Amino acid sequence: MESIDLLLNGFAQALTWQNLLFCIIGVSVGMFVGVMPGLGPVAGTAILIPLTYGMEPTSAIIMLSGIYYGAMYGGTITSVLINIPGEAASVITCIDGHQLARQGRAGVALGVSAIGSFVGGITALLGLAFIGPPLADFALRFGPPEFFSLMLLGLMMLIGLMGKSLIKGFIAAIFGLLLSFVGIDPVSGSTRFTFGLPEFFGGIDFVIVAMGLFGISEILYNADQKHRAEKPAKVKGMFPRKEEWAPTMKSIGRGTGLGFLIGLVPGANAVLSALASYALEKKISKNPDSFGKGAIEGVAGPETANNATSGSSLIPLFTLGLPSSPTVAVILGAFIMHGLQPGPKLFRENADFAWAVIASMFIGNVILLLMNLPLANLWAKVAQVPYKILLPLIMMFTMVGAYTVKNSVFDIGLMMVFGVIGYFMKKLELPIAATVLTLVLGSQLESSLLQSLAISNGGAGIFFTRPISVTLLILTAVILVGTIFAGMKNKKELFGTDIEI
Repeated sequence: MESIDLLLNGFAQALTWQNLLFCIIGVSVGMFVGVMPGLGPVAGTAILIPLTYGMEPTSAIIMLSGIYYGAMYGGTITSVLINIPGEAASVITCIDGHQLARQGRAGVALGVSAIGSFVGGITALLGLAFIGPPLADFALRFGPPEFFSLMLLGLMMLIGLMGKSLIKGFIAAIFGLLLSFVGIDPVSGSTRFTFGLPEFFGGIDFVIVAMGLFGISEILYNADQKHRAEKPAKVKGMFPRKEEWAPTMKSIGRGTGLGFLIGLVPGANAVLSALASYALEKKISKNPDSFGKGAIEGVAGPETANNATSGSSLIPLFTLGLPSSPTVAVILGAFIMHGLQPGPKLFRENADFAWAVIASMFIGNVILLLMNLPLANLWAKVAQVPYKILLPLIMMFTMVGAYTVKNSVFDIGLMMVFGVIGYFMKKLELPIAATVLTLVLGSQLESSLLQSLAISNGGAGIFFTRPISVTLLILTAVILVGTIFAGMKNKKELFGTDIEI
């Protein structure tokens, strides 16, 4: 009952005209980001963080969160209508969604996607509202050793799951960890890795790195890609036939459960949940041959799963301060930028903020359901804006955003440098997400380690004598060994190449 009362208070705050306006702006921008091929929620969120400077923290996070889950809705439209996924999680939707569109049933594909996305998103938010506070209370037992072990576990899972090569994942993660060390040493107070530049004394700003690695690199990468402009299919008839409702709703139910559980696992992002849902639906289908030819279950399940994952992935963020995907890592950076620390104390020390953001997500999902179907044809036309017009506008907006962080031209140059680095990381298939996640968590990892060593007078035994800490470390070791052995069976997976070991 307490959670219900707090949620109702959250709705009272979320429905103020300012927060409601920012929620509408967030989900609308998210839809735009989702329908634009190659942009994606990570780049879109990173690029728009500078807009939140000077905003109230609640309004800022409401808007950025709206971009996140709004992009999940938007990516479906172009996947179905013009066979171009707006973001990675919608790639699987192209298989059957576009086939339905070619059969004149684009409206049905979008209809079941919208319904599934809404059900999956709302269910995940209910989980956040009712599972989050008890989990946060449990996490209050965590001290510095437990947080160090938890973040180490999360990073290991993310490194292993984000990328085609374990070695490349480690390289990208170490790069991010080194970036987090730039600035003033928390123990000695001396500067490190600053190269004598005063701009680095306060560390490298997360926003600049994120905008460069995600935003500028996407612009550079898409500039040398050829995107075909297919005429979008017409949308009409938004609902399945009578006999299709039962299997569709079963697919939505399975997608909801599967996506919710996957979202709780760090590193297992919406792409994985969509793929897992599609594989599940095909495996249990009475007519598996229909998949790839316009199976409604092949659209309903994955679309539900990726939205359920986007909602449940916020549970580790709100309760443990642990980002479970690249976009959530960007949102974590926004939390820190606005003086908020997600984790066990969030629901106690910033309860009004936490519940207002959760309530706004319920509102945002309703808004997206209402605007997703009637405006589908309009969003499809937006996706056909020529890149030679769109990319320069995004570049200009990004440069202005970088300048506003500290009113510094140096930051613009630094962002461009990271943009070029990000471009080559994409070319070399180095997971940028691993770099950003270790950059965000690096300082917290170091702080927890130093605090733990201070408590134990420099002894490492404290990590192995506390039950929760040692359990997390054992899980970390199991995941590391399992990932290495899996890679040894497939040398290409381990090294990202076919060279002999």
